[in-house]
Amino acid sequence: MSKIYEAVTINTGGREGKIYSKEKDFLYNVTSPGSGVADTTNPEELFAAAYSACFNGALELVISRKKLDNTTSVRATVALMNHGDADFSIEVLLEVFIEGMSREEAVRLVGEADQVCPYSKALRGNTKVIIEVVNEDF
Repeated sequence: MSKIYEAVTINTGGREGKIYSKEKDFLYNVTSPGSGVADTTNPEELFAAAYSACFNGALELVISRKKLDNTTSVRATVALMNHGDADFSIEVLLEVFIEGMSREEAVRLVGEADQVCPYSKALRGNTKVIIEVVNEDF
C-alpha cells in the first residue's frame, strides 16, 4: 500500500468556529446546522460535499474501465441524528444519476462504485447509507 495524498485541516471553535488548511487556501466559517448565520457551512454539509465527490469519482473510474463515457451526477444528503443525551450519528442518502443508461446497468455500476469508494468503505457497517439510482439529473 502506498499513500497517494494526505490532507490536513485545522478546526478552532468546534461547530461555532473555523476550519482551514495549513496554508489557509481552504478556509470556512462553520456553525451549527440551522443557525441561520450567513456565509457559513457545517460539518454535515462538508461531509456531503466530500462524499458526493468521492463517490462520483469512484463511479467515473468504474465507468471508464468499462470503456463507457456516460455523464454522472451524485447528490448526497447527510442527516444529523439525535439518539438522546449526547448520542449523535449521521445517515446518508446518495442519489446517483447516469445519463443514457438503463436502470439495471446503472444499479450494477453504482454497486461496483460503492465497493471502490473510500468513503463508502469507511462508513460500511458503521453508518446508515442508502444509495438510489434516479432517472433525472439534478
